[in-house]
Amino acid sequence: MPPLTRLAVGYRLPAAVTPASGQTLMEAIREHCPAIGELYFAGLGEPSGRLPLGLDSALSNEEIQRQLLTDLEAASAMGIELTLLFNAACYGEDALSQRLADYVCRRVSQLRAKLNLAGVTTTSPMIAAVVKAHFPEVRTKASVNLRIDTIQAAEYVAPYFDEFYLRREYNRDLGRLREFRAWADRHGKRLAILANSGCLPYCSGQSFHDNLVAHDAEAAEVPAVAFNPAICRPYYMDAANRVRLLQSTWIRPEDTHHYGGLVDTIKLATRMHADPAQVIRAYAEGRFAGNLLDLLEPGHQGVLAGGTLDNAAFPDDWFATTAACQKDCHRGCGYCAAVLRRVLRHPDRNSTRRKNEDPSHRV
Repeated sequence: MPPLTRLAVGYRLPAAVTPASGQTLMEAIREHCPAIGELYFAGLGEPSGRLPLGLDSALSNEEIQRQLLTDLEAASAMGIELTLLFNAACYGEDALSQRLADYVCRRVSQLRAKLNLAGVTTTSPMIAAVVKAHFPEVRTKASVNLRIDTIQAAEYVAPYFDEFYLRREYNRDLGRLREFRAWADRHGKRLAILANSGCLPYCSGQSFHDNLVAHDAEAAEVPAVAFNPAICRPYYMDAANRVRLLQSTWIRPEDTHHYGGLVDTIKLATRMHADPAQVIRAYAEGRFAGNLLDLLEPGHQGVLAGGTLDNAAFPDDWFATTAACQKDCHRGCGYCAAVLRRVLRHPDRNSTRRKNEDPSHRV
């Protein structure tokens, strides 16, 4: 069943190598345009919640700028709203500067003159206030990285934001989403969620990692110690922790229809994804037959020692059970562990199972 809310997808430069799906992000957007209402993007080299655009590309800055503008114009011509990102976790000494405020105004003004720029997503209440003061027609959106998880938290910054990305850890808490929906309707606000995050829920390393990402360009010039800032990677390499892959925040494409009427936008993380078209197709069509990890960002490829999570093997009661549970995962009710055993596919074990089930190998 297709989602009842619009999708927001993140801009990704065309990959140097053709992705497995055979489509670029823009080709997928054209194919599934009716389901996609928004394309969000960061400017060339600007700090954001991911690596700066172009940092991992072999293209020149001029080529990147041309490609970005071409793709944004194409999306705008399709009627897709564009959202500019100023969602870095840190702006350093400029965080409260007139210089940053002037830069934001200049960028928004330039883009509105050329494109269907409808929104700005930011982690900074200052940037949101500047945009609202100078461009009241531009919708300001509170980044998911603000981790807004209570109505009180939303009320604190309500004067600055028109739309709220809710803390991803509450994606499966429909009761809380209904409370937010009622509040948003009373105050003329919009709500959004991020559907395919592969990050650890309640990650205690998020602030550290987000700040590092905000300074990726500078950090790349400084010798680093041998430490992986993505603490999820070593955590999941321990087989005892892999059940947390299910006790997470992602929403399967098959379950997005449950959010109709609860949220206005379902965001897909695709800016760093190896195959954004595959993600777009799955969520636009509301179904996916493959490795669930292939839809997530990050996808944790390799942590299952070659294994996969078969999305088609999830039980029919998956959504209802996980939406109703108390989320006391440290107590270990056993449900997710049982589902993991059901959906986990290991190549060696699977080949052995197929051999044992093949009549030609029976004695």
